[in-house]
Amino acid sequence: MKNILIIDESSLFKDYLKLKLEENGLDVSIGINAVDGITKMKNIVPDLIIMDTNLSRQGYMEVLRQKKTSPNTINIPVILLTQRMAQSELIETIPYKVKQVFTKPLKIDMLFRTLSQLLGLPLTIDESPGIIDVHINDNIMLIEVAQGLNNDKIDLLRFKITELIKLYDIRIPKIIIMISDISLSFSDSHNLRKLLETVIKTAKVKNRNIRILTNDAFTRQFIINHAEFANIEVESNLKNAIDGLLNGVITDFASENSKIEIIQEKILSGTRGLNNEALHMKFDTDSEKTPLAWEEIKNSIRNLHIASIDENTEMQELLETSFYDLDVELKTYKKGVDFFAAIEKHGEEFDLVFLNMQMENDGFQILTTLNRKSLNIPVIVISTITNRDIMLRAYKMGIKSYLVKPIKPEDIQRKAMEIYQTQY
Repeated sequence: MKNILIIDESSLFKDYLKLKLEENGLDVSIGINAVDGITKMKNIVPDLIIMDTNLSRQGYMEVLRQKKTSPNTINIPVILLTQRMAQSELIETIPYKVKQVFTKPLKIDMLFRTLSQLLGLPLTIDESPGIIDVHINDNIMLIEVAQGLNNDKIDLLRFKITELIKLYDIRIPKIIIMISDISLSFSDSHNLRKLLETVIKTAKVKNRNIRILTNDAFTRQFIINHAEFANIEVESNLKNAIDGLLNGVITDFASENSKIEIIQEKILSGTRGLNNEALHMKFDTDSEKTPLAWEEIKNSIRNLHIASIDENTEMQELLETSFYDLDVELKTYKKGVDFFAAIEKHGEEFDLVFLNMQMENDGFQILTTLNRKSLNIPVIVISTITNRDIMLRAYKMGIKSYLVKPIKPEDIQRKAMEIYQTQY
């Protein structure tokens, strides 16, 4: 049996990949950091190593150097996963049998095709259409399902839910499953059941705390016909779904109507942005959350490259406070033209962009340019604007999140961690 060593500090990725590889008959070992990876590499002598470049305790290059020192490990092929890698860094890996470098967000099907070629084994993964994503909007977990029920993406959902419940310290989950751009039939019954069971078991959620937002007739009838899903309500109106979940927690719901209309229009019409954007809306139902441990934050977003585009200093100072002493590289730009010049003329690469929509030179023009240049960088808007049309337009242009001021540094840290950690 072939053995794969995964060296990665993201539990979401390594746990999911371990599951998928073991389903394909491979033996999988895990290294939780560079030091642990070196030890296991020497003891196990795996057939292949999959390694993230963002490692603590010595780093990925030390793993490669140690691999080369032993005749037992020198010829082990390596696949690297990275947020970014300069050409000089890529050249540096050539003597160490690095066969492929994948940039994040990682496409699992491409990884499996490469593994199959390197190992000389047939590996299977569900390549059918399907988008399944999950995000937290304060007390509500939004699970977005579109285009199809991909079996392997349902498995990935389990690990994403686990990560986000831990990250946001959710004690009593309240979940909306939003199904759009899809027409299910009897042949989808198995995967629909798997989706619902995955959500219920992983989130440890009561059926009464789940709402399904959809216009799909088969989904509605499926819930009615299966007693184990009793008390899960199917709605075609988001306000009704949220009302039922929050049960009066929001006392002044009128102020949220524009936000609700935005989500409902996106979900039930099947409208999606250029980058298959996820939904991030903020509801005024915030409860006290357990403060994130400093080391947890630092390890989660270490080496993140962030750009801030804002012509006044308020947001710049907020971001500097949020990421102070976190091993995050934050670069600030007063104009969009300066931001794009940094990318095109100076070779800057960013993992995340914070944008103020109230900029004099129009934040929408920046989003337009990002899309025209196919720069798939996640964008978080921080703004005081709550106008429905402006927010909807921004989501349609592909932003990942729209955060309304005032906002605390910890909220910014959580959102950065959420987007960075769940992009597999």
